Amino acid sequence: MTLVESTPDADDRDAESGAKGGSAGREGAGSLLPVIRVIPAEAYDNPTWRGLAYLARDLAVYGAVLSGLALTNHPLLLVLLWVVAGLAISGLFVIGHDAAHHALFSSKRLNNWVGRLAMLPSFHVYEGWILGHNRVHHQYTVRQGFDFVWHPYTAAEFRAMTRFRRLRHRFEWSWLGAGAYYTREVWWNRMMVGEVPKRFAAPIARDRRIVWAWFAAVTSATAALGLLTSGSVAAAVWTPFKMVVIPFLAFQFIIGSVVHVHHIAPDIRWWPRREWTKFKGQMEGTTILRAAPGLNLFFHWIMVHLPHHVDTRIPMYRLEMAAEAIKAAHPDTVRDEPLRFRTFIANSRTCKLYDFGAGRWLGYDEALAET
Repeated sequence: MTLVESTPDADDRDAESGAKGGSAGREGAGSLLPVIRVIPAEAYDNPTWRGLAYLARDLAVYGAVLSGLALTNHPLLLVLLWVVAGLAISGLFVIGHDAAHHALFSSKRLNNWVGRLAMLPSFHVYEGWILGHNRVHHQYTVRQGFDFVWHPYTAAEFRAMTRFRRLRHRFEWSWLGAGAYYTREVWWNRMMVGEVPKRFAAPIARDRRIVWAWFAAVTSATAALGLLTSGSVAAAVWTPFKMVVIPFLAFQFIIGSVVHVHHIAPDIRWWPRREWTKFKGQMEGTTILRAAPGLNLFFHWIMVHLPHHVDTRIPMYRLEMAAEAIKAAHPDTVRDEPLRFRTFIANSRTCKLYDFGAGRWLGYDEALAET
């Protein structure tokens, strides 16, 4: 499925009209408007100074980590700094993500400038992200044939795969392969090189050029740094690898894992096209995960994901406020759990393939045993 295919037809536009602010008579059973109405007005406050303060802090953390990577080759320090670098890039990415939703600032222009800047360390194409994430993933969360992010294959589709594609699926849908899945399926295929609808082609092509130019600039600069400080070709190769490539790969694993736990779990259902509604997708198709103390320095409360899917206008630092209001109004729908890495591992072992008719996840053995 390409982004070209993930565009609404007339029936889709009618189905989602309630969530876009249509009249009360058009809300329907699947509308999000009753949920949005319980969110307090102050949950939408986004003063400019606060967004800029988060940006400045995260840029400072990222700069400090890069400085550490430039100054050391000690194996243990490098491993620690690579982990922190991946988290620091994640923090900047969440800021860019909020800006892409125009939730970080009231100014559209400021959102766009900050969004592009904050996404550069992760080499993400700002307008490409808006198309795939805002216009497709958020509009059609956990909807069969539309939401491409961690979209499950059926047993029949898996059985029809070549041996190589089966092996790739087994790896990418394991906890260890989350970064590989995200890098290939989301970042490369859909953001960096994928075909896009003509009306979005020009801004995406421009932002792709920006990202490629940034990649060339930082790799050249770090290679020059390695050559100047060590005087060897090996250092000129190693320095961009340790300062640019490995932090990027660490981030890719983090974001792949984070998106997985947002929308993949044994009790999160993916819906056939005609059974899906906004309420099912946004209220039942994601969760609230409470990060351990200190992690929100980097995650910026994005693990409190359900209110973000209910209304993307809520800035990251107000998500907990919105979550409490939504949970009070819909206690039987909201999933609120601690964020645990072992839960991600367990989910990745259980959720391999999907039976859309029965609404349940399948393991490989069960899928292959079917005739």
